[in-house]
Amino acid sequence: MASLWTLLFQRPRQRTYARLDGDGKCLAFKQCAQPPGGSGWVQVSEAYLGWLGRTLPANARVCTRAKRRWQQRSLPA
Repeated sequence: MASLWTLLFQRPRQRTYARLDGDGKCLAFKQCAQPPGGSGWVQVSEAYLGWLGRTLPANARVCTRAKRRWQQRSLPA
């Protein structure tokens, strides 16, 4: 019965974002369904408080998925 409720009332998935300054240091974290407005926000795997005031590790960032399938890309002649 619980799975029926989750199907009927699905909430948008919350993603975690980190705000970076010009030097790449982490200033803040935010969890929301839509990407935050403004510049400096990048999607990260988790909100780890130890990153505040420091540069983000390379493995913390989440890569954005490609919008189109590779089969649909136009290839140069």
